[in-house]
Amino acid sequence: MPSGTSGTPGTPGAVRAEASGFRARVRAWLADALAGEFAKARGLGGPGREHEAFELRLDWERHLAAAGWTCLSWPKEYGGRGLSVAEQVVFHEEYARADAPARVGLIGDGMVGPTLIAFGTEDQRRRLLPPIRAGEALWCQLYSEPGAGSDLAALSTRARRDGDDYVIHGQKVWSSLAHQADWGFALVRTEPGSARHKGLSYLLVPMRQPGIEIRPIVSMTGTSEFNEVFFDGARTPAANLVGAEGDGWRIGMATLGFERGTFTLGQQVGFKRELERIIALAKRNGAWENPHLRDRLVRAWIGVEIMRFTALRTLTDATADVPPGPASSIGKLYWSTWHQQLGELAMDVLGAEAMLAGGEAGEPYEPRPEQSLFLFSRADTIYAGSSEIQRNIIAERTLGLPRA
Repeated sequence: MPSGTSGTPGTPGAVRAEASGFRARVRAWLADALAGEFAKARGLGGPGREHEAFELRLDWERHLAAAGWTCLSWPKEYGGRGLSVAEQVVFHEEYARADAPARVGLIGDGMVGPTLIAFGTEDQRRRLLPPIRAGEALWCQLYSEPGAGSDLAALSTRARRDGDDYVIHGQKVWSSLAHQADWGFALVRTEPGSARHKGLSYLLVPMRQPGIEIRPIVSMTGTSEFNEVFFDGARTPAANLVGAEGDGWRIGMATLGFERGTFTLGQQVGFKRELERIIALAKRNGAWENPHLRDRLVRAWIGVEIMRFTALRTLTDATADVPPGPASSIGKLYWSTWHQQLGELAMDVLGAEAMLAGGEAGEPYEPRPEQSLFLFSRADTIYAGSSEIQRNIIAERTLGLPRA
């Protein structure tokens, strides 16, 4: 029996054969699903381009869900697919190869869902997980504030208990897709007079209600997937408190850990697609013949593969019941720097064309995908924890170095 092609259950050969069969099933399903009405969704969406064909991509999310291709890492008892790490990687690789659209449900799938599975009540799981899995409920993150971005512990948005509800007052900012979201998960201060990490709680908040005002923030790309969110007496039932009052910091940090785990594989789908398009552009316009640019493109390819292996290591820890920890900051620091450099590389591959505005004369400026990548990626080393903060976390909590 040839080695590596088949074998008894549990042997490396059997595992590879099983993964190969799974890959073929995923590839065939995507090829069929991305024909017909969803053919025009190929390649759409992603950072800086979340406005593209949003309704069509929402239909795609629900089509994925109906076929069982959402919530791949969730346990089956909570409606997930319960896939192994290897199977999740295969799916995301094939998703990228198929040029499938950027998903609109990743925040619920990759952040809220795992948080509720780990820390939520059975009632919360029963109510909130099925709509996420079905693509029927979209979520946003309500963490950063004008005075509490990378220094999140300085947040001041407050919530007070009023009977069976919490009443929320304050402001959040840089909330991705809040204008599309049905729900948000928020870190708020529930203990008057508390400071820093103390007295914070983790609340799940219905977004479509009086007392919530959402104002889009227009970025350099001309798009507005980020938002300011103002709370003026908005309410959420006390049953939407995750964990105990005052335990919000621990749960909130765990959510960020999930974001940098399974969630990262979905993010890398877009990164790899962007890189492949830049390589194709370089081959079309002759930039590939420039040894310096070709070397940078090869290094970018190596970089995205390193990201993949880092994500695999994080996922392997998750399957071994190792909770997300400060080491996940390494991944965030790495991908944000890599992606920013990719935007710069895209401009160099474009050459003089990078200075030309898109769109017809007299029409509003419409950036090319490469221009949008460059402009939007300026924010990569700031949001989700600035690079300076990530380096502090790595130094103090991972390497054990003294505080500055």
